[in-house]
Amino acid sequence: MLEKHGFSQTDDIADADLIILNTCSVRAKATDKVYSALGRIRRAKKESALLGIVGCVARESGADAFRRIPELNFVLGPQSYHKLPEIIKTPDTKLLNIDLGGLEKFDELPKMEKSPLVAYIPIQEGCNHCCTYCIVPYTRGRELSRPFDDVIKDTINAAKTGAIEICFLGQNVNGYKYTDENGKLYKLSDLIKEAAKLSEIQRIRFTSSYPTEMSDDLIEMFGVEPKLLPFLNMPIQSGSPNILKKMNRPDDLDAYKTIVQKLKQVRPDIQISSDFIVGFPGESDEDFEQTLNIAREIKYINSYSFKYSPRPHTAAALMPNQISEQIKSVRLQRLDLQLNENQREFNMACIGKEMVCLMEGTDKTGHNIVFRTPYMQQCIVEKPSVEITPLQKIKITDANKSCLRGEIIK
Repeated sequence: MLEKHGFSQTDDIADADLIILNTCSVRAKATDKVYSALGRIRRAKKESALLGIVGCVARESGADAFRRIPELNFVLGPQSYHKLPEIIKTPDTKLLNIDLGGLEKFDELPKMEKSPLVAYIPIQEGCNHCCTYCIVPYTRGRELSRPFDDVIKDTINAAKTGAIEICFLGQNVNGYKYTDENGKLYKLSDLIKEAAKLSEIQRIRFTSSYPTEMSDDLIEMFGVEPKLLPFLNMPIQSGSPNILKKMNRPDDLDAYKTIVQKLKQVRPDIQISSDFIVGFPGESDEDFEQTLNIAREIKYINSYSFKYSPRPHTAAALMPNQISEQIKSVRLQRLDLQLNENQREFNMACIGKEMVCLMEGTDKTGHNIVFRTPYMQQCIVEKPSVEITPLQKIKITDANKSCLRGEIIK
């Protein structure tokens, strides 16, 4: 969009005429990083440069962002990216637009003329589940699903301009539901079926999933569509029914385990990853032990784990029995040890296997090529003397906790 207004990208802040921070506010640390970065940028930028923030921190902070950083020229919420040309046309005016609105930005943003190998296609925004720790309903609003035809047009455009992998995105991606003017209901499984018809597309995945939205039609897709990768991020957050209830999350662990069992029945090689929060208000030692138990039982092959972070506009921030940072840190360390062991065991079990992997580029040394396996593991391969294609069959020869090593099968 900015290129169409005469801009080109630079990595030198001192040289930039327009500086944009695209922001996340899911944790307090992420918000703190934004303002820390803004402090550095305002000292380094040239006086005439336009400076602004877009995304969830913009929505969270609103007009207060101008008070904290007077040099800001614009503050645009997640649904307002397409308003950037307004500040370019009127650089002397401060622009604040944090309205949640609808999905108009997708109609106004221009199509990409060249896609990377992995195309991230947003299919829905917002969330209706209102987990008590989560700021997303405030920063992103209620769930809105993009029209089926619009998503497919973006997918076709990505395929025709270079993509060989599609990742469908949404705050509650498997909650995607769109009803057209004829009353026909489209779900995520329909998007996967349609995307798989494109010959250019070889890999399909989606993130992030809500457990109760894993409907049978979506589970069945893992058994019938080979382009759908055998990997699913399905966050559980805690292994304690007591804490899950306080989080306003599904607290029936048997139902969660049943979904995992169904997935493994239709796709025996599927693997699951998760997200975890430790130190949620009121979490006892017993509650935390239950989290360790679910991590051991499901054997998540990788996970994101965090200390609970109070966020504004959330119910959990006002709950009693907040946990001390010291206890959170100890619990996070213990959980990470278990999750790292799970990841190491799975990586080691991959030695000797052959996998079709997607090339990401060279490593920092320039001597190796980094690939991504169907399970999103990083696989490092010595750079061959012959030209290779973006998708390569690789034999895994070694592994550690964080990555694999392999050799190209010729």
